[in-house]
Amino acid sequence: MSTLSRSMTICVFGVLVTVADSWAQQRDPIIDKIAKAYGIDSYDKIEAIRYNWNLEIPGVFKLAHKWEWEPKTGKITFESTDKSGKPVKVMYDSSQLNSQPDPVKNDVEPAFVNDNYWLMFPFHAYWDKSATITNQGVKKVPIGAGSATLVSVKYPTEAGGYTPGDTWDLYVGKDYRVQAMVYHRGGDKKPTLVTATWTGYKKAGPLLVSTEHRGKADDKPLHLWITDVAVKVTGADKWMTAQ
Repeated sequence: MSTLSRSMTICVFGVLVTVADSWAQQRDPIIDKIAKAYGIDSYDKIEAIRYNWNLEIPGVFKLAHKWEWEPKTGKITFESTDKSGKPVKVMYDSSQLNSQPDPVKNDVEPAFVNDNYWLMFPFHAYWDKSATITNQGVKKVPIGAGSATLVSVKYPTEAGGYTPGDTWDLYVGKDYRVQAMVYHRGGDKKPTLVTATWTGYKKAGPLLVSTEHRGKADDKPLHLWITDVAVKVTGADKWMTAQ
């Protein structure tokens, strides 16, 4: 097995882990409706999720990560290639992260969190009680045509995680699906600003996922897409492929 190179796992944006509920901030109830639209009420039935996460910023880099995750056990399988093109496969228990080798703690786990936020950010916004969530009313979408409700998800600067102070502006339609997103990084790492569409919606069992994102990372074109999404639910032996 090849060692994962740090340069291969450049995150498009930083993410925060859930922190203590005692830090809970203002939370507009619209986040509950958004989470329900994505299937939060059936999330406890999910035994495993698998997906391929792909990113291209032309002239900068291109990444492809394959994940299989068991939310209830914390078991994660990661497949990709290192900077020399050699295959990489890592299996680890995220609930025992401190006992994992440095490449897992410093590279694979941050990549997993980053990619998983792209897959299911509405759930993370619902779960992350440290975030302030405000409904700013109907605004013009930042990419494409039309308007949508702007829901801002802001993390406190004193929170733990990878990049405290991040803000995610979600532009949400009447069906409570995210149509577009603007990410503002709280720190000085690059990119500091990501604007992207949320399209290509599919259902994987009870979960709704957006599989197509196009926009910009700072001033560079960005294309991020998620393929081969599937879930296993309680009581089922077979994978349910997103359609």
